Amino acid sequence: MRLDLVLKFLCLAKSRSAAKVLCDHGDVSINGAVARAASTVHSGDVIAIRAPERALTVEVLDVPGKQTSKAEAPRHYRVVT
Repeated sequence: MRLDLVLKFLCLAKSRSAAKVLCDHGDVSINGAVARAASTVHSGDVIAIRAPERALTVEVLDVPGKQTSKAEAPRHYRVVT
């Protein structure tokens, strides 16, 4: 699934367009490589987000097929740092 959708579905970005802006600025990486919004995300991938308000690294446990609630979203990833 596309990176911008995964960030949106896991509630790591407020919207798909906000996720795309993060990717366009080079603030998101997958497994250590800078990623574009259209990059494919699989289970087991490590996503690092460097935003002005926070820095977060998560491991994707399961890629959701649809939007999840904020309460359910953390079940699909594990916070690394």
